[in-house]
Amino acid sequence: MSSSSYSRRTLLRSIAAGGAALAVPSVLTACSSSSSGGHDVSNAGKKLAAWPTHLPFQGPVPDLPGSANGVQAGFTSYPKNLVQAVAAKPGDGSTIKVLTITYGTPPKGAAQNRFWTAVNEALGVKIEYTVVPDSDYPNKMATLMAGDDLPDIINIGGGYVLPREAEFVQSKCADLSEFLSGDAVKQYPNLANIPTYAWQDMGRIGGRIFGVPVERSKPGNTLWVNKSVFGAAGMKDGWTADEFLAVAKAATGGRKYALGASQQSVFGVNVHPLAFGAPFEWKVEGGAFTDAYATPEFRASIEYMAKLRAAGVYEPNASATSQVDLKTQFYNGTVASMTDGFGALISNVQGIKGRFELDAALPYSAGGAKPAIQQARNIFGYTVLKKASKDRLRLMLRVLDYLASPFGSKEYELLHYGIEGTHFTRAADGSPKLNDLGLLEGNTNLPFKYLSDAPQVLFIPGQPEAVRINHAWQVKAVPMMVRNPRFGLQSATLSRVGANIDQYLRDSVMSIVAGRKSIGEWDAVVKKMRNDGRAKMADELAKDYAANA
Repeated sequence: MSSSSYSRRTLLRSIAAGGAALAVPSVLTACSSSSSGGHDVSNAGKKLAAWPTHLPFQGPVPDLPGSANGVQAGFTSYPKNLVQAVAAKPGDGSTIKVLTITYGTPPKGAAQNRFWTAVNEALGVKIEYTVVPDSDYPNKMATLMAGDDLPDIINIGGGYVLPREAEFVQSKCADLSEFLSGDAVKQYPNLANIPTYAWQDMGRIGGRIFGVPVERSKPGNTLWVNKSVFGAAGMKDGWTADEFLAVAKAATGGRKYALGASQQSVFGVNVHPLAFGAPFEWKVEGGAFTDAYATPEFRASIEYMAKLRAAGVYEPNASATSQVDLKTQFYNGTVASMTDGFGALISNVQGIKGRFELDAALPYSAGGAKPAIQQARNIFGYTVLKKASKDRLRLMLRVLDYLASPFGSKEYELLHYGIEGTHFTRAADGSPKLNDLGLLEGNTNLPFKYLSDAPQVLFIPGQPEAVRINHAWQVKAVPMMVRNPRFGLQSATLSRVGANIDQYLRDSVMSIVAGRKSIGEWDAVVKKMRNDGRAKMADELAKDYAANA
């Protein structure tokens, strides 16, 4: 296979990463139907370990300022003077086995992979890396969680709902509270740089801290649009649902469609309900949890999505399209929009290759509702450690601390771009520019960034205008964000049956929008979900919410 083929294949797989939060499939039914095994994962009635002290890295000054409510700091150029973030090699020469999800192609082995070799050398350990493809991750994790032969370090991520996840972590992984809670985290300054909101969205289990969160930006699932097409069709800020439909009709024609969708994005179910004023999965009032799916606003949004589909503005095979294929349709102009995570910004800019101007649409409003967008769970996932001696746990935490080295450091450059002259060259402004080997060997196919990572900033190598555009969008969009109040909370019922209920929800929405079921069947769907566990989840989440207040 030629180097150019490798580049294209790597890109097509890597572009799925930004949409990871879209994928919430069910896992093995047998796992989700077992008993609780006596584990009490709730935080109610427990003495809570203090969140780690936050010590922000005093790094390069951004060109575009961030904000406390979630606007990312923006950099239109690469820092000129990189700092050393770690004083000494963290490792002792031993072997550490790790596992994460991947959205890339299988990496070359350590002996033939110069990126892998360089990271091992920098860490001072031998990393044995198991990378699990996205499509295999649920079953792989179900098998792993049922056994006792665990890797040393495991990232639980990708947006999946894993049955018995909290019980598994509590019973088989190390309690890290004494190493990370409060000022103890100062021994790991790059972990101390992780904002408190990321630890909170990871959550405690039984009052204790069991993991290290992998921070991600606050804007959640976003409607990415081809600005040339949508702009010409009349897109504007402050539009209504009727105007959105009119724009979508104007942007559709000649076997090109305004709206793309996939099996994972379910006709944009992560975007449209909030425009109608539905809560983001749950709403808390007076400490009580209200189910978003039982609200008239959520029902109205499904009816609206069905109206969009009936108008012919969705690509006809949307219900059978993968997220990777949807991105290909978006990049080649078959569809003029798609729902994807905001974290997909860089891969989307790379995928478009200058064919058109990428933009993120601001939400429309419907029925007088205040326009809103999802605030993401501000983590890609979290990383847990196999139970071990204290010295072994400290070693692994030092490794995670190195991997969390901040933007503006030499360590960050190695972990995100590889070796200069081997994996990247520098553009005129000093920005790293990945070559074919950098795409093949780098952190898409060998994703150390999923084990631990620095807090994200808004920087796109060689694309200063894209940084400005998306920073300006965040300034407008972040005040519209709505958070899911269950993030960071524990519910034994959610852990046990949440994956199956969520899959049933998505299948039901897909069937109604696609016209296989009528909107009149929605009430029965809600009733089944509540009887199957969502009513009990509401009670358990309310108790955990009160405990964490």
